[in-house]
Amino acid sequence: MVDEDRRIEATRSRSPAGTSQGKAPATSARSAISAFLGAAQATRNVATAGRLVIALDATMSRQPTWDRACAIQAEMFTAAGKVGRLAMQLVYFRGFGECAASRWVDDGETLAGLMTRIDCRGGQTQIRKVLRHAIDETRRRKVQALVYIGDCVEEDVDALCARAGELGLLGVPAFIFQEGADAHAETAFREIARLTRGAHFRLDGSSARELAELLKAAAVYAAAGREGLERLTRGGDGGAKRLLRHMG
Repeated sequence: MVDEDRRIEATRSRSPAGTSQGKAPATSARSAISAFLGAAQATRNVATAGRLVIALDATMSRQPTWDRACAIQAEMFTAAGKVGRLAMQLVYFRGFGECAASRWVDDGETLAGLMTRIDCRGGQTQIRKVLRHAIDETRRRKVQALVYIGDCVEEDVDALCARAGELGLLGVPAFIFQEGADAHAETAFREIARLTRGAHFRLDGSSARELAELLKAAAVYAAAGREGLERLTRGGDGGAKRLLRHMG
């Protein structure tokens, strides 16, 4: 039987246009070698970076948040780059059972390109798949943190807590950013944060700047750990102070 938690697809870039089967590539040997070396360097950069999974509810009501996150992620890379290296993987769900993950990337331009190709569609939450994916990823190679942004929970809370407990045992804190005031969602999100030793924040529609500051702090945590956050707090960074305070 297929484990429903594990049904998560990988997003793929489209093949370059203008090529056809049977034709030799026009790329010269020199440029091919250069491209190979560039790809190898990018792979090394991602392999040595702190890893952050950023997961978003991409159901129909979430388009404004998706647009904000697309703008903020560049700031996350910039903030993390001051204290270490960061690789991020985008995970999203939408529609009828669609849940997908991008490749790991280490720059804002690439991640923005991935995000702008995705639109929000109607559907129910699939948070359990997100948690399962984070567990699987960290078993392959350590993930430093999970960020989740959403507004509701339409799944069995006990099942979510079981997955969150597994994630907590692996040492991966979940930073949950809840938009709106849904009481059922808040209960579930707080439990996920508690079980993973992460943090839960409830934001409203006027909290765009606050969300940006907290997401940058989460990126710094993934790149440089608690020590990196503590250095930021000594410099007066409000987002780092709040994140540390909520983590306990």
